[in-house]
Amino acid sequence: MDSTGDGGESEDAALLDALFSQAPVGLYLLDQDLRLVRHNAAAHYTAHGAATRPDPGNGGRWVGDLGPGFDDAELETLARQALQDGDWIREHLVRGRTPDEPRRDIVGAVSFFPIESDTGRRYLVAAIQDVTERQAALDRLDILHTAHRQLGASLDAIGSAEELADVAVPRLADIATVDLLDEPLRGLPTRAGPADPAAPLRRAAYRAVHTPGELGPIPHGELSTYGAPTPYSQALDDGRARLVRGLGGDEDWLSADPARGRRLTGLGVHSMIVAPLMAHDTVLGLLALYRNRRPAPFEQADLDLAVELASRGALSIDKARSYARERTIATTLQRQLLPREPAELSAVETAQVYLPGVVGPGGDWYDIIPLSAARVGLAIGSITGTGIEAAALMGQLRTALGTLAVQDLAPDELLVRLDEAARVLTDEQRGSLPPGADRLPDGLASCLYLVYDPIARTCTAASAGHPAPVLVGPDGAPLPFEVEPGPPLGWGDCCYETTTTELDEGCVLALYTEGLMSGRARSADEDGTPGGEPGTRRAVLERVLARPGEEQLHDLCDRVVYALLPERQREDAVLLLARTRALPDERVAVWTLPGDPAVVRTARRLAEHQLAAWELGELEFATDLIVSELVTNAIRYGEPPIRLRLIHDRGLICEVSDSAASTPHMRRAKSTDEGGRGLFIIGHLAQRWGTRIGRRGKTIWAQQELTSTGGSPKEVDVGDSLEP
Repeated sequence: MDSTGDGGESEDAALLDALFSQAPVGLYLLDQDLRLVRHNAAAHYTAHGAATRPDPGNGGRWVGDLGPGFDDAELETLARQALQDGDWIREHLVRGRTPDEPRRDIVGAVSFFPIESDTGRRYLVAAIQDVTERQAALDRLDILHTAHRQLGASLDAIGSAEELADVAVPRLADIATVDLLDEPLRGLPTRAGPADPAAPLRRAAYRAVHTPGELGPIPHGELSTYGAPTPYSQALDDGRARLVRGLGGDEDWLSADPARGRRLTGLGVHSMIVAPLMAHDTVLGLLALYRNRRPAPFEQADLDLAVELASRGALSIDKARSYARERTIATTLQRQLLPREPAELSAVETAQVYLPGVVGPGGDWYDIIPLSAARVGLAIGSITGTGIEAAALMGQLRTALGTLAVQDLAPDELLVRLDEAARVLTDEQRGSLPPGADRLPDGLASCLYLVYDPIARTCTAASAGHPAPVLVGPDGAPLPFEVEPGPPLGWGDCCYETTTTELDEGCVLALYTEGLMSGRARSADEDGTPGGEPGTRRAVLERVLARPGEEQLHDLCDRVVYALLPERQREDAVLLLARTRALPDERVAVWTLPGDPAVVRTARRLAEHQLAAWELGELEFATDLIVSELVTNAIRYGEPPIRLRLIHDRGLICEVSDSAASTPHMRRAKSTDEGGRGLFIIGHLAQRWGTRIGRRGKTIWAQQELTSTGGSPKEVDVGDSLEP
C-alpha cells in the first residue's frame, strides 16, 4: 500500500472509519466551536439505549447531544476546558436521567481528548460510556465501607442505631427508621430466634432528607407496635428482609396498620425495605428504609445492601447491649458492695453520693467504720480499671480495710497492711492477664483513711496515692489539712505518713475521688470562680461547702454535684461529707490508778458513782465485773501507769490502759485451770470488746448496750481464760 500522497490520506481515512465503526464506546468528534462533526454507531446506545443521536453524516449538532439526560452546562464546561488547556479529561462522572425513563438514574463516564489536524485546526474527541451499574456497585461498596468505619463507634444502643440511620440517609434512602425491642435495649437477656410480631419496639432513630430535624410519626424513645400482617410483622416473625418496589396506597397490608399507612402515603413513599436487625440468630429490632424524593425504586441490589447494613448495625447494637448488660451487672454489684446507710454516730454526721460513669462503673468506694472510744474511721478509694472485675476487687479491698480498721490500727499502719493485701491481689491479677498484656498499671488502688476522735477532737489521716480531703470550718472558711500522699496500694514495701489536726465541732470534711474533679466543670460559678483545672475545682468545692452549720449535708452533696458535674461524667465519682461532732466532757470520766491489787475495789466504787451520776444504775452489776477483770489483769500483767476511762456514748464504754505492749487473747481453758477466764466473762457481758495498741502501751475496752430492762448478767460457762 502506498504510504504517501493520496494513498496515505486514504489509509488515515480508513483507520478513522474503522475506529468510529468498531469502537465499543460512544465516540464523538467536535470542532473548536463544539459542534458535532462525527459520531459512531455506539453513540446511539450510550445512555441506556437512548437512540436520540443524529445520523452519522449529519453534522452541526451541539455538544449537548453527547448525553441526553445529563447536564448540558456541565458537559460544555468540561469540553471548553479541554480545548483551552489542551489537557485530557478522563472518565469524568456525570449523572442524569434518560428522557424515556425519567425515574431511572444513569451515570456516564465522559472523556475529552484535544487533537490538532495537519492544517492546524483543533478538534475535540469525546468518549462517553454508560457506567451506571458499575458506579452503583461502587456506591454500595462505599456505603459498606462507611458503615464499617462509623458503626460501632458508640457503646450505646441508641447511639449505634442513630449511626446506622446516618449511614443509610441520604445515600441509600430518603427516610430511615430504627426500632429496637425494649428488653434487649434495657440490657436484659435475649432469646434466640425471631421475635414476637406483637412485641413493643422503641423508636431509637429517625432520619429524613427533607426534614432532618423531624422526629417522625413516633416520638424518639416511645414504644409502639406494628400491625399484623405487614412487612414489619413478617420480618419480625421469620427474620427475612422485605422489599416493596411499588407502594401505590391500595395494598391490603396497609389496612392492618392504618395510622402508619396514612403516614407513608402522605409522605409519598413509593418504595420501601424492611430488614430485621439480627445478631447471633437473635432479632433485636427493625431497620426500615423509604424512598419518596428520588424517583428510582429500590432494587434487589439495594435489598442486599440493606441486609448487609442491618447485619452490621445489629452487631454494633448487640455489642452496645452486651456492654449495657455488663454495665448494669457491674453497677448493681458495685452498689451492693458499697456500705449501707450507717447507724447514727456520735462522732460525725455523714452524707454521701455515688455516681457511676458513662463508660461503666469502676472501683470507686467509701466506708464509714465505727471504732472504739466513740471514734469513727472514714475511708475513700479508687480501684484501677472498670467493670465487674474492678467492682469485685473493690469489694475485696474494702473488706480487708474494714477488717483492719476494727483492730484499731493507726492510719499509717493500716495502709501498710492494706498495701500487703493489695499486693496479693495484684499478683493474682498478673497471673490472669489477657494475651498481649505484659504488665499491670502502677498500683492497684488509691486510698485515703482518716480517724476522728470526738473526745480529743482530733483527726488523723494517711493517704496511699489519694487526694487530700477538703476541710471547711464551722464558719465556712477553708482550713488547711495537708495529707502527704504515699505510693498507691499494691506497690509493696511502702511507708505512709500521718497528719493530725485539731477540729472544732461543726467542721466539714469532704472526701472525694478523682472522677468528681475530672468532669467538665461550669465555666464560671455564681461568684465568678471559673471551673476547669483540678485546683480550681477544689476551690469550687470549698465555696460550695462554705454554708451555715445548719445546712443539710445531703443538700450540700447535691450542690457539689450541680457545681462540678453539669453533665454526665465519664468516670465514677464518689463524694463523702462528714460534719464533726464533739462528745461533751461530762460524758467522759477518767481515773489514773496505782499498780496495787487493792485498788480494784476502789475502781469499782468509782465506776458505780459515775453510773449513778449518768443514771445508768441498771448496768452496775455488769460494769463491776468488767472493771474488776480489766483492772486486775492490767495490774497483774501490765505496767503502770494504769488508767480507767468510762465513756457515756450511745453505749457504755469501759477502757483500761497500761504501758505494756503484750495483748490478751482468748482460748479454751481446761477444767483444771485455776484462773484466767476474764475474756470469756467480758465477751458475754459486753456487746463488743477489743484491744487498741497505742504509741505507748495498749487499751482493753468493752462496750455495753444501754438498756432499760436491768443489767443482770447472762448465765455463762466460764471455760476461757485471759492471758497476756
